Amino acid sequence: MAPFLSHPISLLFLLFSFLPLLSLSAVDQPYKTYIVRIDSQSKPSIFPTHYHWYTTEFTDAPQILHTYDTVFHGFSATLTPGHAATLSHHPSVLAVFEDQRQQLHTTRSPQFLGLRNQRGLWSDSDYGSDVIIGVLDTGIWPERRSFSDVNLGAIPARWKGICEVGERFSARNCNKKLIGARFFIKGHEAASGSMGPITPINETVEFKSPRDADGHGTHTASTAAGRHVFGASMEGYAAGIAKGVAPKARLAAYKVCWKNSGCFDSDILAAFDAAVKDGVDVISISIGGGDGISAPYYLDPIAIGAYGAASRGIFVSSSAGNDGPNIMSATNLAPWIVTVGAGTIDRNFPAEVVLGNGKRLSGVSLYAGLPLSGKMYPLVYPGKSGVLSASLCMENSLDPNMVKGKIVVCDRGSSARVAKGLVVKKAGGVGMILANGVSNGEGLVGDAHLIPTCALGSDEGDAVKAYVSSTSNPAATIAFKGTVIGIKPAPVVASFSGRGPNGLTPEILKPDLIAPGVNILAAWTDNVGPTGLDSDTRKTEFNILSGTSMACPHVSGAAALLKSAHPDWSPAAIRSAMMTTANTFNNLNQPMTDEATGNVSSPYDLGAGHLNLDRAMDPGLVYDITNDDYVNFLCGIGYGPRVIQVITRSPVSCLVKKTLPENLNYPSITALLPSSAKGATSKTFIRAVTNVGQPNAVYRFTVQAPKGVTVTVKPPKLVFTEALKKQSFIVTITANTRNLMPDDSGAVFGSISWSDGKHVVRTPILVTQMDPL
Repeated sequence: MAPFLSHPISLLFLLFSFLPLLSLSAVDQPYKTYIVRIDSQSKPSIFPTHYHWYTTEFTDAPQILHTYDTVFHGFSATLTPGHAATLSHHPSVLAVFEDQRQQLHTTRSPQFLGLRNQRGLWSDSDYGSDVIIGVLDTGIWPERRSFSDVNLGAIPARWKGICEVGERFSARNCNKKLIGARFFIKGHEAASGSMGPITPINETVEFKSPRDADGHGTHTASTAAGRHVFGASMEGYAAGIAKGVAPKARLAAYKVCWKNSGCFDSDILAAFDAAVKDGVDVISISIGGGDGISAPYYLDPIAIGAYGAASRGIFVSSSAGNDGPNIMSATNLAPWIVTVGAGTIDRNFPAEVVLGNGKRLSGVSLYAGLPLSGKMYPLVYPGKSGVLSASLCMENSLDPNMVKGKIVVCDRGSSARVAKGLVVKKAGGVGMILANGVSNGEGLVGDAHLIPTCALGSDEGDAVKAYVSSTSNPAATIAFKGTVIGIKPAPVVASFSGRGPNGLTPEILKPDLIAPGVNILAAWTDNVGPTGLDSDTRKTEFNILSGTSMACPHVSGAAALLKSAHPDWSPAAIRSAMMTTANTFNNLNQPMTDEATGNVSSPYDLGAGHLNLDRAMDPGLVYDITNDDYVNFLCGIGYGPRVIQVITRSPVSCLVKKTLPENLNYPSITALLPSSAKGATSKTFIRAVTNVGQPNAVYRFTVQAPKGVTVTVKPPKLVFTEALKKQSFIVTITANTRNLMPDDSGAVFGSISWSDGKHVVRTPILVTQMDPL
């Protein structure tokens, strides 16, 4: 599956109280799906249940799709805009918002995280066998060996979930590994009748059950918690033992996304509600909006559902989106969500284009069919004509007379990479060279193409096109080099990975960290071939995919192991352990670089760094955050009590003197200096750390100050004892804005580290001139 590229998604909040009621009669108005947030405490005692109240006072029972009572209080229903407008005036209604569609953010990686068999975290936590990971995705293909329950103990007694029966899915498809499965379709079905281009479920290619017709959910679930599988590969590529990060953790699949149809907010919220009630410990959700557009937290069902989970001690990990390397492209920005970007691993699948002039150009491919065996073929670039659709090899854009028997150069973009190969094949081409444009730079991902194909970076792509235009009879061949391990440098930040700054609250650094997300081998559905194209009839037990979708479940699996080893740690403590111990150096022991530019990467690209599980097991100190801290943060960004209640469920009150959002006890520090500031400007930050290491410890700080910035820390040392486990410190950041020399992203970067001689607790610092959004 290609990395996720979304259409702009924004949640429209219906502030009907400020609009005149629509004059159309209800008969003339189209029905749409709305999510209605109710103040649960205002239910009249005459009604035995909230459902009775909703169906008596707000709408008819047939209109209701889901009722929510755990992470959220309210319901979703098909209503006319006029009815929704009327409801928004009801004193018990906190908010009404329209259902929207989200998109999927489409194995050596456990070793690359610092995990070694029977050593460190894996053995200390018994592989997380007492922890349950809920995966909100496209479902699961339960027969895969990755989901075997051989030698697993009894299902944790606290589990309250079910194995929901549906098409080609029975209760027998669950076991002691896959302990629960549900599907959520009502929002999608309601939208099919009212939202134009969205079509009903195509039951010839999709299953009305938890069974995965797409492959994405099977892949993410097995990445987080797949069992050891010997003899794994994707058509010979990446051969070896496949295993998830937490191989003994239990899985529960919540199918909220449907093949070629996306995932609806109302269904996502229902899945969050169910997962929390069922008893999961970790929620993994590789879904979100795109194009750097993020809805406010109170209008974002992923943020709302995740708050309901996190406030009950459930760790929520989500993907940062695949709209990098554009700045401010990261999604899933709420501070109670762990936002994961993608990096490369030290394994690659090289291929080589050999031009007629003898020049060799390096790229990647997962093509596994008959090789070209060194034979040279005529080379053509349809984009030479100036027709954009032909340069992109879009459907029906190629002239068979021009491409038959030739290798075709296609530009990346606008359509799936593998689909371009199918277009070339239909037109009679024998192979394809897929050329990156400037926006993708040198970022490459492998695909299981249907014809011999090599993907090239922007520079090599330009070299091929220059050769075609300057040669009377251009020719080329493609050689495939299989699997190569030990690639250096690695990790490198993937060019597609969503970047900061945080587009909602830039005082909080996002993404939080990166994890393996390029060319990841994991289990796959039997419903479609490795390309996901309808015409791809190949069957494969495993597939190799790239995207922040693949990075997110690495962190979910890591959280399961940390939760298993440290049951008393909060979700914020687990995130802190991951962030303060993350790597910022690659396997050449040099600062990590950015695939898009080749330059040293910044916290806007990789957050605190790349996940390192062995160190996260014993972080020394953690930055913890309580539910009250999050409420104070929401007050600090200007939300009123009624708006905050949309997120928190329970009524809140804001302090007269509001907490500044940058003083949320986050494991990173972002100093926003006013854009109007001239000369020396200071900002002060308060942080508190809790000792989770040896009880008697003394930590001293070191500072790597950003360029042109002075950083002072008080006190200079933190002394912990059996009785004193938590200590606060103050960081003052002073910068002369005239001397500030920001990089292309507009910021300068540094860090503070606390050390007791054994542990190093590192916190990134970011300084920029920007006014709060």
